[in-house]
Amino acid sequence: MRSVGEDVDTFAAFGLTGRPGSEAFWASARTPASVADGDGWVTLFLRRGTEAASIEFESWSEPVPLRRWGDTDCWYAEVRMPARLRVTYRFLVEDTAYADPFNPVGAGGDRSIAATPDAPAQPHWPAVGAADVLPLPRTRLRWAGGRLGGRRTVRVHPAGGGGPVVLLLDGDDWLYLHPAATAFDSAVACGELPPVTLVFLPVRDRTGEFGCRPELWEAVRDELLPLVAESGVPADRDRLVVAGQSLGGLSALYAALEFPDLVSRVACQSASLWWTPDAQDLADPLSGPVGGAVAARLRTRPDLSGLRIAFDVGEHETRMLPHCALVETLTEQAGATVRVSRSASDHDRAGWRHALLRDVAWALA
Repeated sequence: MRSVGEDVDTFAAFGLTGRPGSEAFWASARTPASVADGDGWVTLFLRRGTEAASIEFESWSEPVPLRRWGDTDCWYAEVRMPARLRVTYRFLVEDTAYADPFNPVGAGGDRSIAATPDAPAQPHWPAVGAADVLPLPRTRLRWAGGRLGGRRTVRVHPAGGGGPVVLLLDGDDWLYLHPAATAFDSAVACGELPPVTLVFLPVRDRTGEFGCRPELWEAVRDELLPLVAESGVPADRDRLVVAGQSLGGLSALYAALEFPDLVSRVACQSASLWWTPDAQDLADPLSGPVGGAVAARLRTRPDLSGLRIAFDVGEHETRMLPHCALVETLTEQAGATVRVSRSASDHDRAGWRHALLRDVAWALA
């Protein structure tokens, strides 16, 4: 981050007019706004208020404090951003977090999304403000007891009338933060995806359920998919795609390795491929063996000739890249059909969501 000089012309460089803190200034305020700076961008963030605040970014940066303009209600920060970055952020005032009122692009009620001008477009994802309520799929399945215990509500959405099942891990994020049903509907309507049936799988314990353990996938096979079949929603369970991010991506790849009769198509974003059974007990979980437990399993040379898997990871996730690159190579050497890409993001769902649509389409090709 670099500081803005106390010069109104600095705000003008971002397209803002009027004296900072005046009504005319706030009438023109639309941020974040970026200007080119060498090989990256400087992005201006504004907040109107009387209390000190900071900007909290998702994974990409440490919190950035906002500075006050004189004794006005104008708080601001210039943040140096690299080329090609899309990032989720929110304002923090003491213990309260909320979205940026000047940014119409949100993620849930207390987050916003900033993108540098060179970040690729995400045409199927609508701009959702903090006050907007995302539409929920009509079909709800009550999944209770069984191997995982407890009760869950699983939403099901037939995009384009329904088709192959797309199992979205961390399903509540794709319901309440990012409108996946709307985005898939749009992609199907544009002919970029065949009709699919989305199944939003909520998670109760990410670390426990998404580690390399069989219980989740036994429950999906024996309990959840039969519930989907009984729901009356058109769904082709024989063409299942599993889509997961972070620990969910790890779990999706584990399922392809250990449950090949169930999972043969995977869209895997920023998978936690550093994972080993004891990694999360370490001070630095990413410092362990490159590729973690999955790489070790792949070195036994399983036959993955029936697997079609798309890997994606944020190009700014520098410490994740070696783990992902090794597993990508080993997976292809084991016979899988592999697609590899890098998103304009750090470890952030706002960057993964375009890859989600693209890679599900590829997995079903």
